[in-house]
Amino acid sequence: MAYCSKLFETFHKLFIIPNKTNKLRISMQRGQFSSRLAFVLAASGSAVGLGNIWGFPTNAAENGGAAFVLMYLILAFLLAYPALMAELIIGRHTRSNMADALTYISNSGATKQVGRLVGFAGMLTASLILCFYCIVSGWMLGHMIEPVMKFWKMPTWGAWFTEFGLWRNISLAALFMILTALVISAGVEQGIEKLSRRLMPSLLALLVSLIGYVLLQEGSADGLKHYLVPDFSQMADPELIVSALGQAFFSMSLGVGTMLIYGSYLSSHENITRVGILVTLADTGIAVLAGLLILPAMFVAQTLGIQVYAESGNLIAGPDLIFQVLPALFQSMGIVGLLVSFAFFILLSIAALTSSISMLEVPVSYAVESHNLNRAHATWIIAILIFSVSVGICINFEQTFGLIISITTEWSQPILSMFLCLFAGWVFHRQLILAELQRGNEGVEATLFWSIWPIYVKFLCPALILILVGQKIF
Repeated sequence: MAYCSKLFETFHKLFIIPNKTNKLRISMQRGQFSSRLAFVLAASGSAVGLGNIWGFPTNAAENGGAAFVLMYLILAFLLAYPALMAELIIGRHTRSNMADALTYISNSGATKQVGRLVGFAGMLTASLILCFYCIVSGWMLGHMIEPVMKFWKMPTWGAWFTEFGLWRNISLAALFMILTALVISAGVEQGIEKLSRRLMPSLLALLVSLIGYVLLQEGSADGLKHYLVPDFSQMADPELIVSALGQAFFSMSLGVGTMLIYGSYLSSHENITRVGILVTLADTGIAVLAGLLILPAMFVAQTLGIQVYAESGNLIAGPDLIFQVLPALFQSMGIVGLLVSFAFFILLSIAALTSSISMLEVPVSYAVESHNLNRAHATWIIAILIFSVSVGICINFEQTFGLIISITTEWSQPILSMFLCLFAGWVFHRQLILAELQRGNEGVEATLFWSIWPIYVKFLCPALILILVGQKIF
């Protein structure tokens, strides 16, 4: 009862009594990454999630394979990297959450209001993404448990964990949300950093091992050809371009404040431009590796008689790819398939967890810093609220699941990233940006980055994002 009363008190402070005296200071509960490697692993973990291991290969399968891969790589470096740098610079300079950070760098009442609105929109978007993300991640946990059930001769339980159903969806989503909240409640060093240091190398090792196994199977060469040889005529397709843009922003966790907040935990001595490049390379590299696993695996499945083409003539994508085609492939391998299936879904679960912790950190950091709340209490209150929305999505799955994914990843993230670029280019004073960059790189003013990035993020990034989003509208 005592703990419940503390949670109620926290809820009351969080939503009823804002603490306006505690804004824009480094909270006693605010942590910091201990090294560049720790930051890169954590930020890469945020970027490398289901958006890479699941979303990227399925988007590639659905949008022409190699043509999508090439467009994704172009947009990742032309648009996502400059937007990532905007978030990291603003975050480290302000040492604050998204809403307070944009307010802090603003120099007028109007821009302060817009900044706060964009900050809250980012927190809402991150929370909504986590609402559907924990459902999908729960499926990953279920498919990870299923081969264990089969090995122990409990097929009925194995079927329950993998068959679509209301209570199965809710139960596994709850399990995944609990895992996420446990990490965030532990803080930056003991939670986010410690988990990322252990899980990211494990993820990479599992991914490379599975790629090696699949590429040795019959049919994988056809998958490699589909994945690596582009049809350049497809690259002018507006749907392909918008899908690649959404994938780039979603996979790098841009627009919702995760990278801004992680930047706020970055040491002042680090070279922030180099760190941004490392995160971008890690994100795109693992996305490409995931494609090297999934696309050849689909063609291996085809040689075993498994249907990999939908009625439309395109390769099967989305949930059907991960939860039907690949499990059928694993099942055809016999006892070895149980081990491969277990390893594959461990890989997906690790990727999901390293991303979900960054999404939950967005609203939690605001509650801790702007309302002076205990981190653990704020974490569990917000996790319960997000999970409640997830339950609503499970109950009304057909009507809400795809809609929320489209609103958040295809629309909200690019638009919010455009606003962050506008704030970095038009509102944030240029000399302050330069001073922030010089803290980790004294000669940055003489580099190519400083010659291009301020103009690029001020004019080209917002314009290109607006054109690409407008293209989808019209």
